[in-house]
Amino acid sequence: MTSHASRREILKTAAQAAAVGMFTFDRARAASLWQRRAQRADTVGKIDTLLRTAVDSGDLPGVVAIAADDAGLVYEGAFGWRRLPDREAMTRDTVFRVASMIKPITTVAALQLVERGKLSLDAPVPPIEPPLGAPQVLDGFDDKGRPLLRPAKGPILLRELLTHTSGFAYRLWDAKAVQYFKAIALIPAKERKNAPLKPLMFEPGERWQYGGGLDFVGRLVEFVSGEPLDVYFRKHIFEPLGMHDTAFAISKAQQSREASEHRRMPDGSLVAEPRERSVARRPFSGGGGIYSTASDYLTFIHMLLAGGARDGMRILRPETVALMGRNQIGKLDAGRLRTTAPQLSNDVDFFPGISLKWGYGHMINMQPVPGRRSAGSLTWAGLFNTYYWIDPQERIAAVFLTQILPFADERALNVYAQFERAIYAGAKAG
Repeated sequence: MTSHASRREILKTAAQAAAVGMFTFDRARAASLWQRRAQRADTVGKIDTLLRTAVDSGDLPGVVAIAADDAGLVYEGAFGWRRLPDREAMTRDTVFRVASMIKPITTVAALQLVERGKLSLDAPVPPIEPPLGAPQVLDGFDDKGRPLLRPAKGPILLRELLTHTSGFAYRLWDAKAVQYFKAIALIPAKERKNAPLKPLMFEPGERWQYGGGLDFVGRLVEFVSGEPLDVYFRKHIFEPLGMHDTAFAISKAQQSREASEHRRMPDGSLVAEPRERSVARRPFSGGGGIYSTASDYLTFIHMLLAGGARDGMRILRPETVALMGRNQIGKLDAGRLRTTAPQLSNDVDFFPGISLKWGYGHMINMQPVPGRRSAGSLTWAGLFNTYYWIDPQERIAAVFLTQILPFADERALNVYAQFERAIYAGAKAG
């Protein structure tokens, strides 16, 4: 149920390093090296136990977790099952639906085009579709429940699409958007054609609301580059980084390694959902619908931790990566969501009491999370309870993947938090 390659590597490295230390350092330093390596191995064992227990207790159907620092891999484990009750073992190369974890990838693509002078963060975005070229703001509803719309006071900027301050909102976390779509369904067909399918819930730049801005960014990448989104990602991000299991459409071989979605039932049990159709969803979106593996996604975020390059392949300039990790929304608050569909998502507040901001592609915690990540760490997630974080201060990047609905599953988040604490405890011990 687990991949032991990383543990063997850690122990082998410990033995080799300690052996060298016996000849090059004094005995005290060699003993200290042995102790640090033993502590690292002890951390691996503790995390293995944690994740195995989470599967055995029914908290997770299966999980792949992986973490690295500047020196390389510090943990990798795969436990449980790809699909219940089939009990096909989870492996390190299991393919997951990572949903909104595509958003940092789309952000990187857009920022590559900014670096090349083909897009601007602070200019009105190209008016490739009516919602971008002639945005309308929902002002409320009249006494008959009909939506009140007006033209936006200003254009939409790329930075607003990247930071979820454009006014576009997902119905899943916006009651006003839900009310709008219920209202237009009651409008006579002749009038309905004038109602925008994607109105703004507020003026661009007015507040933060998680939404579909990155869907439009994906279309902008296609328009400006002249390449379909899947082709652009492959040529400019995935192939240079060696991310061979990350794609919108997966092969039959990859499908054989795919984990199934599971649903948390009222009694806490997990039930596998029907297997998805193996047909790529088109058009491809910059906001969701991608597959990946833990090791592939770690490669991506480790590139960002390293300042935009990996193994000699530069994806972004260091100064551009730095922009991704800075507060780009000023005094606005971010990161908290109230669900409108409990079957798909719980309410979201990952770090109660901590100020949350948004950079380009990531949520940022402005204070340290006790026992866990540092202030200024970057994170986001996918609908099926897939998560990552990047800690620039402690130089740690990690990925935690399972497949459960609804989002922000309490048990999954608890295991994720324990995994994170164990990584930091091991880092301090080592």
